[in-house]
Amino acid sequence: MNQKTKGYTIQEATKKIESYCAYQERCHKEVVSKLKEMGMIPLAIDTIIAQLIEDRFLNEERFAKSFARGKFKIKKWGKNRIVRELKFRDISKYNITTALKEIEPEVYLTTLDNLAKKRLDQITETNTQKRRKKLADYLLYRGWESHLVYEKLKELIP
Repeated sequence: MNQKTKGYTIQEATKKIESYCAYQERCHKEVVSKLKEMGMIPLAIDTIIAQLIEDRFLNEERFAKSFARGKFKIKKWGKNRIVRELKFRDISKYNITTALKEIEPEVYLTTLDNLAKKRLDQITETNTQKRRKKLADYLLYRGWESHLVYEKLKELIP
């Protein structure tokens, strides 16, 4: 017997999703996708989402702020990468702007400096141009703004 999805009542699904949201901050897109996975119909999904927002289990602004802080502090992502990931999760422009304010400018630049120096120490390439390219590619991939990356390159690899 192949039983893929179990049928849930709205109350059961709401309880399950409340604990899903309580475990860590979630965006609306993640919750909707989880509810669809559970086999809920669109009307039930809308009802549950409204209830979660009302009970403060779901809050896009809180999610965006938490996401930006975490990815910056833990993964050392730059603002471009954070913005790209938040847009992928359908977060509004207003919430993205608010989330980026969570990152202090001084700490941001210090992090870039430390990250660039650490990575430069790991690059074994002897050719100056190739060293520059490897460092630039690394920092750009992580979402650091190109003008900051190229300033840092001039500073570290004259």
